[in-house]
Amino acid sequence: MSTPLHKVQGLGAAHSGTGHFWRQRITAVALVPLGLWFTYAILGLIGTNEVAILSFLAQPLNALLMAAFAATMLYHMSLGLQVVVDDYIHGTGTKIFCLLLIRFMMIATMVTCIFALIRIAAST
Repeated sequence: MSTPLHKVQGLGAAHSGTGHFWRQRITAVALVPLGLWFTYAILGLIGTNEVAILSFLAQPLNALLMAAFAATMLYHMSLGLQVVVDDYIHGTGTKIFCLLLIRFMMIATMVTCIFALIRIAAST
């Protein structure tokens, strides 16, 4: 019972599948350079003390990249978990609860990470 316009627009049953697909792919592509930077930064900080790590994160570029990495990673994670919930949880109430819990935990963790980075930058 699909109209030709519906097929051309590429809307699935939830009317948002294409947008979700592209957001997940864009965050994955963004995580490649951010993940490489994060790996390089962590390997460079091995064996250092807490003061060196805090001074590293207090630099504006490093703090910005760390915030971007954390926010992108958490958003990508929530998109992936949303797919898992949509595919494997069939009860409407349970599905809504799980999706709200995932969204709340993602936002709470993101706010905590950014608050910690701001506090580190302000204290040094």
